[in-house]
Formats: sequence, C-alpha cells, structure tokens
Amino acid sequence: MKIAVDAMGGDYAPGVVVEGLTIALADFPDYDFVLVGHQAKLAFYLEKYGIADHPRVQVVHAETVCEMSEPSAISLRAKRNSSITVCAKLLKEKQVDAMVTPGHTGATVAATKVLVRTLPGVDRPALAASLPAQEGRFILMDAGANPDCTPVNLAQFAIMGEIYAQYLFKLDRPRVGLLSVGGEDIKGCELTKESFKLMDQLPINFVGNVEADVVFEGASDVLISDGFAGNVMLKGIEGLAKSTMFWLKRVLTKNALRLVGAMLAKNAFRELKAFGDADDVGGAPLLGINGICIIGHGSSSPKAVRNAIRVAGECVTFGLNDRIIAKINETHSTTAELEKKLAAEKQ
Repeated sequence: MKIAVDAMGGDYAPGVVVEGLTIALADFPDYDFVLVGHQAKLAFYLEKYGIADHPRVQVVHAETVCEMSEPSAISLRAKRNSSITVCAKLLKEKQVDAMVTPGHTGATVAATKVLVRTLPGVDRPALAASLPAQEGRFILMDAGANPDCTPVNLAQFAIMGEIYAQYLFKLDRPRVGLLSVGGEDIKGCELTKESFKLMDQLPINFVGNVEADVVFEGASDVLISDGFAGNVMLKGIEGLAKSTMFWLKRVLTKNALRLVGAMLAKNAFRELKAFGDADDVGGAPLLGINGICIIGHGSSSPKAVRNAIRVAGECVTFGLNDRIIAKINETHSTTAELEKKLAAEKQ
C-alpha cells in the first residue's frame, strides 16, 4: 500500500509531518509513502529524523503551499503545483492508494473534487468527523465541506456515513440521525424537512431528527447535517471544550486547598483530557471522493499525523469506497434516482 502525505500542510509543517511519518514508518511496515513538499525545506527534517534515504519513502517536489488564509478556489487556480494539488494528482493517477493532509480543508475539497472526482452516482463529498459522546463516539457529517446542500446531498451523506460507521464502530446497523431543532419530522427548515422524507425511505437505520442537546447522550451513531451547520457545531464544541478547561483551571487554583485537591485529582483530569483527544482520531475522511483522502486538523501533532495515516490505510483495507458504491447502487440512491424521488414527494 502506498500513501501520499502532504508535508507542507498544517500550522507546524513540515517538521511535525515528517516526525509523524517517521513514527508511521515504524508502526506500519507494510506501507510505502510519497512525501510531497518543497524538497529544499524537507531536506533538514528528513536528515533530522533519519529517513533521508529510507527505501519506503519517495519525495516528490511541490513548489508552493496552499496557505490557510487563502480562499480555496484561488489556491487551486493560482497554485497548480501546491502540495495538496500534487497529492490529488497522484491519487487521480492511481500512483497512490490514499492521501493524507493536515492542510487547507477547502483547498483539499476543491482539488480532489476537480481532479479525483466523486464516486459514481455521488453528487458531493462530505467530511466525516469522529467526536466523543458520553459512551463511545459518533460521526458528524458533513463537518464543513459543503456549506450549501440539497436534500439529495444529505441523503447520500447518510448512506456514506452508515458505511463509515460500520468500519469505525464495528456496527452492523449504525443509527443515523438528522440534526434539527426538534424531534418531530414537521420541525426544522425546508432542507431538513425534505431530507427527512428522503432519508426515511432509505434502507438504513434512520432514527429521525436529533436535537443538539442530546447528541452527546448517544442519540445516534451518525449525525447528518449540511456543512454550514455541521462546522458551526464542530467549532462550538471545540470552543466549549477549551473554555471548560479554562474555567476548571481558574476555579481550582483560587486557593491552596483547591490546588491540593486538583493535584490529587490530576490523573482524573488527564483521563478527561484524553477522552476527547483529537490526536487519537488523526483525521476525518472526505467521503464520496474517488479515492481515500484523510484531512487532519491544522494544528496536528506528530501523533495525529501518524493516526491519520493509520485511518487512511484502514479505509483502503476495509474497501470503504467499494462498499459505498455498492450501497448507492443497491439502494437506488444515485443523484438522479434521489432527485426523482424528491420530485415525486413534492407532487
């Protein structure tokens, strides 16, 4: 198996990415890698971590980088030799089995959609983020790839999310819910109400609308939303987690007695922090692309890069895309077929 790794993506590239790749080389002896980035900038880190002449690492030069602050469309047009674009080209040409990037999400979505294309019958790709719940985890999809969606898009996200949950959680029939403002099917905006009708017809374990206040109680294994609402929810969760740790630190350090109590409970706090550690997940797959693409967080650590590589390899081994295509065809859920169902509902 060969995996392309974007060495220039993320806030701390390329050092963190090369270090993460070094860990992956030791942990996954059956994987070969194509490290994509500016060769002159990579040389120091390849020497530092002792993999400059590693037989399982091929370095491919990419002249430019898609900066986080740049609009994705501009990055794609103006930087045709960026590290993300080169990775996407390698995936398109089947020179690699998967690609991993902790870089610009929008640029990655644009590059893969234009170059790699979507799976047959799939209209748009979606980002599937794994998040902690009170017991276990759940998948939020779409976590930010598509701010504007149609009911057909959300129905296809549900099918793809179900397949991914079968791999991630080892479940035969994962529960699929639709993020909305009320549990009843009559509540929500036009998008959610029309999406509910479509998803209710699909041969999936659809549990209906799920409100945000019960998401973490394990109301569903897969939570479907458009990319705008999904990303707002994701960023809200991240912000609340940071604020909660800040509040805890402030109240626990107010006096010496509380500080002693905090020291006694430090292992519990360490366990709490690890419970929601995004580095263990590594990255989120961009489902629906005609190839495996894992997008990591911009602040990915070496551990996160290593785990993103692990997820990429496992998705290839699981045959994720073949299973998605089979499910789309078996359930008559291609874009054209779902649009017909939607039109029939409106008549």
